[in-house]
Amino acid sequence: MRAAGISIVVAALSLTAAPVWAADKPQQQIMAELRMLQEQQQQLAQMLGGLADTLKTVTTRMDEQTGASRKAFADQKILVDGIAEGVRVLREKADDTNVRLSSMTQEMESIRQTIASIPTGAASSSGLAAPIDPATGVAPPSPATGTVPMVSPDKAFTAANNDYTGGQYDLAIDGFNFYLKTFPKSDRADDAQLYIGNSYYAQGNYRDAVAAFQKVITDYPGTDSVPAAYYKMGLSYEGLKQIDLAKRAYETVIKNHPGQDAQLAKQRLDSLNRK
Repeated sequence: MRAAGISIVVAALSLTAAPVWAADKPQQQIMAELRMLQEQQQQLAQMLGGLADTLKTVTTRMDEQTGASRKAFADQKILVDGIAEGVRVLREKADDTNVRLSSMTQEMESIRQTIASIPTGAASSSGLAAPIDPATGVAPPSPATGTVPMVSPDKAFTAANNDYTGGQYDLAIDGFNFYLKTFPKSDRADDAQLYIGNSYYAQGNYRDAVAAFQKVITDYPGTDSVPAAYYKMGLSYEGLKQIDLAKRAYETVIKNHPGQDAQLAKQRLDSLNRK
C-alpha cells in the first residue's frame, strides 16, 4: 500500500510539473528522493518476502525436529518399558528360585535330622533308607530299629492336610504332630499347630482345642496364625460355656489384630453381648 501511494505521488508530480521540469531543481530532487523511496520500498518488500520464506523454512525444520524428538522419546519409552518388564520377569524367577531353595533347605535339614537320629549300627546292611510311600511321602519306621523315616516336609504337611480336609481328624492330629516333631523350625510350623487345634475343635474336644490354640499364640508369636488362634480359642471357650474367657479372646483379636478374624470376632462378641 505504501509503495502504491509513492508511485501515485510520483506520477502526479510528473504530470503537473512537466512544463517546468528542467528549470525546477528542487522538484527534481524531490522526484529523485521519491524514486529512491520507491526502490527502497520494493527492496523492503522483497526482504520481507525472503524473511517469510526463511521463517517458513525454519518452522518446517522445527516441526521436523520436534517430530523426530517425539519419536525418539517414544522409542526410549518402549525401551525402558521393555527393560522394566525384563526386570519384573527376572524378579519373579528369583523369587521362585528362593522358594525352591527354601524347600530344598528344609528337605536337607530333615535328612540331616533323620541321619542324626539313627543309632550307630542301626542302618540296614544294604545301607539304603526305607522306601518312601509315593502316596503320602512318608516312609514307615524300620521294624528293626524304630528310627524316624526320611520324609519331605511338603509331602508330610500335605499328607496331614489331606487327612484334615477329609475329616480324618485323629490322623490329621498325628500327622501334624509328626510334622512339628520332624520340622520344628519350618515356616509352616504355626499352620500345623493351628490345624491341630482346628481338628480338636471339629471333634468337639474344646479343652484340647484351647490348649492347641494357646500353643500357637505362645510358640509362634508374630505369625499370621495368631489372630485365627485367638478367634478359634473364643469359639472353643463358648463350647466350654466359659463366656467371659470367650469374650476376652474376641476382644484381644479385635484390639490387636485387625482383619478378617477381628471382624468375625466382633460378630461373635456382639452376639454374646446381646444375650
